[in-house]
Formats: sequence, C-alpha cells, structure tokens
Amino acid sequence: LNALCPDAIIISNTAGLRRPASALHKDTKEKIPMNHRPSVPASNSRIINGTALGFSILFLLASLAAACFVGEWGHVFLDWRRIMISPCPLVTDYLAIGGLSSAFLNAGACGLACFFFMVLLKGDSHANTLAGYFLVVAHCFYGLNFLNMWPCFLAPFLYMKRKGLDFKENLHICMFATSFAPFISEFLFRYTLGDDFVYGQVRLTVSGVVLAILFSILLAFVLPAILPGARAWHKGYNLYNGGLAFGIFGFFVFNFMYRTMGIEPPQALTADNVIYDYFNRSYRSFATLFFLAAFSLCTISGYILNGRSFKGFRHLVTDTGYSSNFAEKYGMPLCLINIGCYGFLFLLYIHLITHFTEGAGFTGPTIGVTVAALTFSAMGQHPRNVWPILAGYLLLYLVTLVLCRMDGREIAWTISTQGYINGVAFATGLCPIVGRYGIRAGLAAGFMCASMCTATSALHGGLVLYNGGFTAGTTALILLPILEHYIPSARERLKDQTIRMNDLIIVELPGKEKRRRKK
Repeated sequence: LNALCPDAIIISNTAGLRRPASALHKDTKEKIPMNHRPSVPASNSRIINGTALGFSILFLLASLAAACFVGEWGHVFLDWRRIMISPCPLVTDYLAIGGLSSAFLNAGACGLACFFFMVLLKGDSHANTLAGYFLVVAHCFYGLNFLNMWPCFLAPFLYMKRKGLDFKENLHICMFATSFAPFISEFLFRYTLGDDFVYGQVRLTVSGVVLAILFSILLAFVLPAILPGARAWHKGYNLYNGGLAFGIFGFFVFNFMYRTMGIEPPQALTADNVIYDYFNRSYRSFATLFFLAAFSLCTISGYILNGRSFKGFRHLVTDTGYSSNFAEKYGMPLCLINIGCYGFLFLLYIHLITHFTEGAGFTGPTIGVTVAALTFSAMGQHPRNVWPILAGYLLLYLVTLVLCRMDGREIAWTISTQGYINGVAFATGLCPIVGRYGIRAGLAAGFMCASMCTATSALHGGLVLYNGGFTAGTTALILLPILEHYIPSARERLKDQTIRMNDLIIVELPGKEKRRRKK
C-alpha cells in the first residue's frame, strides 16, 4: 500500500485491522493527519525502557529525599529488611511497617530489576511491558517487595522455556504474576508457624520453603492458561484482565490452604511507627511534590519527543480505549503526555476526596494506587474515558449519604476510606465501557464497582494484590449483558472485527513456532 499510495501509512485501529491513515478514524470520525505518524516499534521500545528507568531513578531519588525529610537516615536498610520479612496481605502499609524512605527504596529496587530484564532480554518492549512495570512498582508500597517478587516473577520463565516461547514478548506475564507475592510471604514467614509467629523475627521452616516453591511452580503453568480465558468473560472491557483471572484462582488457593485446612485466615499487620504517626499517617506534601515532578517530567518529555508539540493528543483522547494500543497507534511521545495529563487528573481526584471527606490520606497504598492508575495509559486509559468512572464512585457515596441521612443514621464509610481509594484506581480499567457505551454507562460501572470494592478481598484473603482488577472484572460480568441487551449497536459494530490478542494481557506464542516458520 505504501508503494501504491506514498502519502498513506499503515496504522492499527482499535480492532487491529490495517488500513490507510487517510481513512476515517473509527472513534472520532475525523481524518488522522498525514504528518502525524506513529513511532516505529524500535523507537517506542526505547521510550518505554526509558520511562521505566526514569521512574525507577525517581523512586530512588525520592528515597534519599525522604530520608532527609523524615530523618530516617540511620535505619533505611533495616526498615527495608523489615518490609521484606513481613507477611503482607491487603492492605499492608509499607510506610508503617518500614518507613517513607524504605518504601520508595523498595519501589526503586524492584523497578530497576524489571528495567534490567526489559533491556537485557532480546527484543522490543511493548505497551503491555510498561503496564506490567507500573503494576510492579505500584504495589511496592503495599504488599510487594524485593524478596517476595522473585518466586512469582521467575516462575513463568519455566513455562516459556518448556513451550519455546519468546521471553521478551511475554515478560509482562512475569510482572503480572507478582500479584501473588503475598502468598509467598505467608508461606515463608507465617503459614507454618501459626501462633508462634512473631512480627519482626525470621523463622524459616522447611515446609514453608517447600510450599513457596511448589506454589511458584503451580503459578508457572496455571497463569498462562487462565489469562486468555478471562478476557472472553469480560470481552475486553476490563483492561486489568489479570485481576479477574488472578482473583478467581486466588479464591481457590486461599480457601484450600486456609478454610479447607482449618487454618485461621491471615490478617494485615499493623505497626506503630512514631514518625508516621507524627505526620498523621499521611505524607501529603511529600507525595504531592513527587507526583507533580513525575507527571510534569512525563508531559515535558512527551512534548519534546513529539516535536515540541501536542499535535495528535486530541485524537488520542477521543479514542474509545477498547482493545487499543496507543503506543502503536499514536506513538509513545503522545503516551507520555497522556501519562502526565491522566496522572494530574487522578492526583487532583485524590486531593479533593481526602480534603473534603475524612478517611485515609497519602498512605503507602494511596501512593501505590496513584501509580497503578497509570498502568494502561498506553493501552486504553486517558482522561476523557476515565473521569466518568471516578464520578461513578462519587455518585455511590452521595446516594448512600442521602439514603443514610433519610434513615436517620450516619454513613459507615467515606469516599476517602482506603478501600475505596484503592478500588477506584483499578476501576478505571473499565474505561472501554465509557468509550463504547457512553458516559452514563461509565457512571454505572463506577457506581457498581464502588459498591463491591471492599468486599471482594475477603474471597482471597487479601492475598491477591490485583483485587481492584478482580472487582472491575466482576463489574464487567454483571454490567455488560445489560448494556448489550439495551444498547446492541456497540456490539454489532464489533462483529466483523478481529481483536489483536497479542496487544492484550495474554501469553504470546512466537517462540519455536515462529522460528520454525521463518526457516
């Protein structure tokens, strides 16, 4: 086509079909400018790797700044050790267990580990690789650490090696597998000890180590099998595809290991932290400065890499976000701008709800989910299709508040309760519903997701970190049949489209089969 039409380039639409850029944009009904060409994959890969390195360095610099800010110089590494040897079901606040500096150090170390794999493995990094990176570093503030990540992270390589799959193409699977890291910490440090467990002491048992190893091997061969099926359940309308699959699998493992075996379910640890208490368990100013710097750098970098222009960003924010790879369609420079703008929006939301309602502040989980909200900024999320989800959470709070007042009683929670802050970050993964079905559908999705977000963690004992994605997937299972029944037009438009499965969170199969075909 390039030979026949020199002024046309080939791009991928939301359904993965290939067509000239001069065709009408599917989502906006406008022509995509000829001079706005998506970056080549190699360029995207370098920017994705650079983004991972940049955020990792920012976390490490923030760790140094935090040590000065709160006076933790003398015990940063001791606090980090305490984070790594502590059981960590949802929601374990690493700012309380360790400290502000050690939590950022934990995020920086885990982020650098992911970055080295992204660089050292042969091949290009993709948008789903960046998504996996964001989820890893996000949970380093509540539940994931430099010790419990490795069994989960390395396990999928066993499956890939056995099946002859490309390591780099499936690196995101390894990152997503860290969702089960709390199981590793439980097996190593508390499960086999029972009442003999003492916080802060390391007492490894042979049976605990064996359980952790066996569980890791189980993950290696189960996760690649269940991820593709989960997408069929929600039909691509939940970007946090792994959350639904992992939540259901975690539901089985937790109930088998605890309920069936008659063992008391684990509880999140609470620790007295004098410095943290001095700041009223909220590092509001520090976290705000950190995110303002990070999001500003993303926006400025994207602006410079995009030829010192925001050209093309208007087309990105009118995309439905359904099965869409922004990195391929618009290029990573615009994705960086999107990360910055969307990050500012979510940060504003957190500030508003924590200012006007009483609840959690900028705790470890709050800082973490602010990063987690960015996960699919290169694969479907943008400010325009996310804000109705945020508004749906607020709508549930207002409706509940009115009903409770009419009943003559006080509401038992606020929109800034920690569970609702965590839930809303992952609820934004339902943004394709907004893109396909409209704002009212997005409000309904946010409303329904908010009503369930504090209940689903009990199903897996808080041992699956992607609980918010699990809730979002459950919401999609309930809401989608209703939307398809009453608004069938969106479903009809998808009938003849072929989804690009390799852009989604599933296992890709290029490995030996691809090499055989090349030969």
